[in-house]
Amino acid sequence: MAKVTKALSNPNRLEILDLLAQGAVPVEYIAEHTNQPVANVSQHLQVLKKSGLVTTERKGKYQYYRLSGKDSYDAWCKLRKFGLSQNKVLSKMLDDFRDQKQSLEIISTEDLIKKMKKKEVILIDVRPEAEYEQGHIRDAISMPQKTLKQHAGSLSKETNIVAYCRGPLCLMADEAVSKLTEMGYKALRLENGYPDWEAKGLPVEIKQT
Repeated sequence: MAKVTKALSNPNRLEILDLLAQGAVPVEYIAEHTNQPVANVSQHLQVLKKSGLVTTERKGKYQYYRLSGKDSYDAWCKLRKFGLSQNKVLSKMLDDFRDQKQSLEIISTEDLIKKMKKKEVILIDVRPEAEYEQGHIRDAISMPQKTLKQHAGSLSKETNIVAYCRGPLCLMADEAVSKLTEMGYKALRLENGYPDWEAKGLPVEIKQT
């Protein structure tokens, strides 16, 4: 238990866990998307692996890292929820950030499910395409946040657009909603991300390996 607690005590390792919740990736991908040197990421991954939170698998020439199972994801989710409940400063920072983004509107999972059944929304996944390909919410369209402006023209301005990303601490969906709103679209942010949706047993499309 002490090993697990120690592994979770580093903010860089928490960021890595949040990324690994999207699917298995090599160390180079983690380094690129967490803005850390490969050597540092490798050290953090070894700590996470020794604690049992992360496991590895060989794919061709590359070693891929993933969460060791549902328990690892549950531990991260509970820690995230507890941290937000205890850290009022962080919660206020997120609220203030979203207020600055033109009072960004958030939609709950339950409301999204209802609207999807009635075909009242267009759902977009704004994570990098590699993460979308690993797994995504069923019927979601891949539209990475970094290239959103280039592809937004294919979206209807008459239908509400819901954007989602990695989770509640990820700001890619916030940025996407802000951009879409500026461009005249009706856009909302899903309250959580893909891993939370999958963990609830809701419909997803997962890459077969």
